[in-house]
Parts: sequence; C-alpha cells; structure tokens
Amino acid sequence: MNRMTPQILCVAALVLQVLGTGLCSTVVAADQAGRIQPWSQDARFWQYQGQPVLLLGGSKDDNLFQIPDLQQHLDEMAAVGANYIRNTMSDRRDKGFELYPFKRATDGKYDLDQWDETYWQRFDDMLRWTGQRGIIVQIEVWDRFDYSRDNWEPHPYNPKNNINYSYEQSGFAEHYPDHPGRNKQPFFFTTPKQRNNRVVLPYQQRFVDRLLCHSLAHGHVLYCMDNETSGEEAWGAYWAEYIRRRAKEAGTQVCVTEMWDAWDLKSEEHKRTLDHPERYDFCDVSQNNQKKGQEHWDNFQWVRQHISGQPRPLNTVKTYGADGGRFGDNRDGLERWWRHVLGGAASARFHRPDSGLGLSEPAANSLRAARKLETLIKLWEVEPANELLSQRETNEAYLAARPGVAYALYFTNGGSVGLDLRKAIGSLDVRWIDIGTGDWGRRERIQGGAVVTVTAPASGHWVAAIVKSDSTQ
Repeated sequence: MNRMTPQILCVAALVLQVLGTGLCSTVVAADQAGRIQPWSQDARFWQYQGQPVLLLGGSKDDNLFQIPDLQQHLDEMAAVGANYIRNTMSDRRDKGFELYPFKRATDGKYDLDQWDETYWQRFDDMLRWTGQRGIIVQIEVWDRFDYSRDNWEPHPYNPKNNINYSYEQSGFAEHYPDHPGRNKQPFFFTTPKQRNNRVVLPYQQRFVDRLLCHSLAHGHVLYCMDNETSGEEAWGAYWAEYIRRRAKEAGTQVCVTEMWDAWDLKSEEHKRTLDHPERYDFCDVSQNNQKKGQEHWDNFQWVRQHISGQPRPLNTVKTYGADGGRFGDNRDGLERWWRHVLGGAASARFHRPDSGLGLSEPAANSLRAARKLETLIKLWEVEPANELLSQRETNEAYLAARPGVAYALYFTNGGSVGLDLRKAIGSLDVRWIDIGTGDWGRRERIQGGAVVTVTAPASGHWVAAIVKSDSTQ
C-alpha cells in the first residue's frame, strides 16, 4: 500500500495555506521520479513509483469523490486488482448526495467567490485514499452535461442562482435545452482565443486553481480537460496549457489530455490530440468503445500506428456496454475491454452502470482474470499479433505476443484457431483463465515449432497465457 510521505503531507498543508487566494503559489515537492508518467522504456505505457504499470478499473460512479461510501468502494476495487478510477469534477445532483463547489447563502443564492468546503474536503479525501491504495486518478475538469438542459437550471454558474453576475454581464442565457453536443453553451467559449469572456473566465480559473491546490501534491493524478467534448480546439488547449503552467509554477509536472466525442478515431477531431504531443502527454480514446467487433480492434490499432513516431499512452477510461444500457450489452462491454487490454492500451476501465459494467461481478471477474494473466505475461512486453492466427473467424480471437516467448490469446466466445508457434522452439505451457469467473482453468502443454491448433475449454470468454515452459511461474 502506497502512503504519502511526511514531506508530501507537509507540502499539502502548505498548499492549503494559499487556498484563500485561489492560487497554488507554493512549491509542491511531490516525488517527481515516482509520479505517474509515460514509462521511460516504452512511452506507450505508464510508470508509477518508477515501475511500469497497467491501469485497469471499474467503478459504480464517475464523480467518485462525492459518493458517501468511497473508502469501501476503493477497497472493493483494490481487492479485485483495480488500480484506476475516473473522477469527473461533475456536480450535477442526480443521486441526491452531490454538492456544488460554491457556498450557498440562506436566500438560496451562491457566491462564486466563496467555497463549499465540504465539496473540497470530499475531493481531498478521495486523493488521499486513492494514494494510500496505489489507485491512479484520471480527473475530468469539465463535463459538458453539467451546463445544459435540466442540469443548468439550478447550477451556480447560471446567473439567476448567483450574486456575482447577470445574464447580460455573463453572456449566458437562462435555458440551454439542446444536447450539449451541439456546443451552444457560452461556458465553453470563454478563453482568450475564443470570446474572451472576462466576467466568467476568472471564476473558471479560480475553480481550477482550487482543484490544483489539492491535486498537485499527489503524484498519482492524470488530467483530462473534458468529458467527450465536441467543443472548439482552443478551449481544451487553453486549459491544458493553464494546468501545465500552474504545475510548473508549483514545481511539479503533470500529464494532460482531452477527450473528444467523435466515435471514429480517424476523425479530424481526434487528431487535435493525436497530432499534438507537445500539448497532450497522452490520448484518451474512450469513444472507440462505441464501436464493436473487428472494427473496434482495427480502429485502435490504427491509432497506435498513427502516433508511432511519437508514442504516448492510449487510455480508455470509459468502456461502454452492459445489459439494459444504451451502448451494447454485457458481452459488448467485456469484449471491448479485453480487446483494448490485449491491443496495447495503457488503461482500460469499465464505465459506470448502466452505460457500463462498473464494478459488477462480470467486471470484477475480468479484473481478476487480467491480473492473473499479468502474473505470467506483462502486457507491455507483448505486441498485438493477430497475423499469427489462422482459421480465425471475424471477432473470434485476438492475440498479443512476443513471438517465441509469450502469447496472450483471448477468445470472445470459445472457439478454435491456428497459432503460429514456429518461432517457439520446444514445449510451452498453456494456462487457461476463465474470464467469466476470474478463476484459473485447465493447464496444458503444447509443442512449438509449427502452427498449432488452440481450442478454448468451453464457450464464453477465455484468455490463455502461453509461455515457454521454463519461464512459467
């Protein structure tokens, strides 16, 4: 279990001293060598505490810092091998326990110059508790759904709900009934290269400053500017630069990205991130999880190739698909998660119910299965290698391999394929893992030096770790 050092605790206390100004003006001495950052030996993956790490997760909510049973939920995650959460700074009150970050007066009006300290204590607790458990936090600073339709009506930024500005001064309208994907909300046009809104932008900056005053003392935090935005490029670029600059002023470094809404990873929208390594340290390609089957795999592989000149981690913080949801069923969710894990993703997390499997039993069993696989094959030591498979039906099986040494073979629903083992001389152990239960399955031994037929033990989701016999643990 990773605990904050006395040095970091001291720094965190110093940071809190400047909260009254809203600025993080003190130096944060978080351990730079140990912080989450692209792995020094392969920048497509993450390292934490100086060691490569595969980020895997699933949780029951997105603005996780607000849930009342957070410590228990984090323990449940850690127990099944999860080390990665999504934490939106969202405050929409859809479950009843959420708070806004601003202080509310007795007349019901908010003052954007004053804080609701309980909101920020919840955030600070989440950072501390995840750090203690070695769980990486991917923050989303802005969520477009907070500022449109029913969520806008009670929001503190809505002029009718605060004492700080009027509709005329802010440029806001009383109602925004359209889906936020239509990008009609002026909240996302405030930056200098957009509409340069000098009334609202300082309050947005103040919010981000307060966020950073808590988070910069922690080395286990990643920063994503938005949730599946379709906004202008200038918006995300501004906040990425702003957060990076604030971190530098505080004596630390951070990794930032943007999450675009387009389902097609080849779109021009995604190239705003993929083609700008100088701005974005990693890429979140979660919207690929709107795709299915072979297309889902192929599009992700296209991205890996596209950024191969300047490789960075590819994160998938939202894996859609759960029975009863709108984005596919349980099978879709499991397949998508496993295709990304074997396909070279740096992170994979099940989205919250009912859009995803959260930390339900199927998700927890997949996490257990993946960690069992990791005891035999480190996923950063193998490459996607479907070309080594033959007699394969579309979407039947997927492979990651280090030819001659290790092969991780995933079956979506049982099946049988030919596996090219001509570079593997001698015998290999096959360790089956039942993804449906998270348990070890049968153990076999096969001979290398030829194309060998490999058959899953039964229908359902299975993964096999095929390794040289003398390297089996």
